[in-house]
Amino acid sequence: MKRILLILVLFSTTIALSQEKTFETEVSKISKRIEHITKTQKDSLKVKVVAIDKRFEKGEITKTTANTLKKEVASYHARRIEKLVGEQELLLQLLVQDKTNGKIASSDDTIVTEDDNNTFTIGNKTFRLNINNNNRDDENDSKNDSDSNRRKKNKRSRRTTSQFVFAMGVNNVLDHGQIESLNDSEYKLWQSHFYEVGWTWKSRMNKNPGIFYFKYGVSFLWNNLRLDNNQYHIKNGDITEIQTFGDQLTESRLRHVQMNFPIHFEWDLSRNNKYSDNRTSDRTNKSFRLGVGGFAGFKLGTRQYLEYKDINGVDQKVVQKDNYNMNTINYGLSAYLGYRSTSLYVKYDLNPLFKNTNTRNISMGIRLDLN
Repeated sequence: MKRILLILVLFSTTIALSQEKTFETEVSKISKRIEHITKTQKDSLKVKVVAIDKRFEKGEITKTTANTLKKEVASYHARRIEKLVGEQELLLQLLVQDKTNGKIASSDDTIVTEDDNNTFTIGNKTFRLNINNNNRDDENDSKNDSDSNRRKKNKRSRRTTSQFVFAMGVNNVLDHGQIESLNDSEYKLWQSHFYEVGWTWKSRMNKNPGIFYFKYGVSFLWNNLRLDNNQYHIKNGDITEIQTFGDQLTESRLRHVQMNFPIHFEWDLSRNNKYSDNRTSDRTNKSFRLGVGGFAGFKLGTRQYLEYKDINGVDQKVVQKDNYNMNTINYGLSAYLGYRSTSLYVKYDLNPLFKNTNTRNISMGIRLDLN
């Protein structure tokens, strides 16, 4: 991962500063870094070898152990040199590629002759500037300004934006859709959690900027249900039962992961932006928002986690993978109400959690919609 980030940083920096550096200077920098890496690692190896020899002379370790330790530290620093120098070689390869593509000049390319006074180079393209034709320059400047303004206007008038969504909170079940059943729930109310991560697109419903939006996307949910009173789930044919465990459980958690496709109609009361040219653009997630809609999706997997001490007092951890007669397809209602990017979030499954039951999943928590 670090190597990928390093390559990306070099790539962006090469483009941004290509007019301020030459191929030779950058090669020299990489060469000096490789020399510094090699010297540093070798110096560190020498220090460790001297320390091992001192331990041998004091009788703390045998000759065989000393030789083994020396081989280990030598191998470690050899790997470090290979890794760090390899990163610099990747940078050099990118630099050579930029030079080949004309994105960076060599020192010879920077010599200006009398014939080049009115030319300039960007990448591998050379342009000639005619300083005697002011009208043509004015026309070009006017055209560039027009293009820039047109791009800004297009950005202002875009009807769809995207958001990263993260939600978390408590997770439980309702029997026969009765909210009062939470008082008698066999699941721990504050220790059964859900987590949701996703991506949404928010499209304006009207042609002109307004307050009504259609929001849709995709998300992944991790729903956890923790049983109370030393109980766990057991599959008995087509029925999933809750039974008491033989030993004292310290953890009894049923986790089901699902992929959902949410759809919401959103009222966003953010005040729209107005510009000097009388144009108006959307300004979302800056005020109170209300979203009402639903979701449909399917489960990706279910596991039960059990932790307990056996009769000998030894900690045991068991992971059981099964669908536990859960419905694969799930759908339901959801809504959120909040200010700016933070909202209170409620989600309720319309189909039963387990087959042949009237138990339905319900989730409540905090939701973040980040532009």
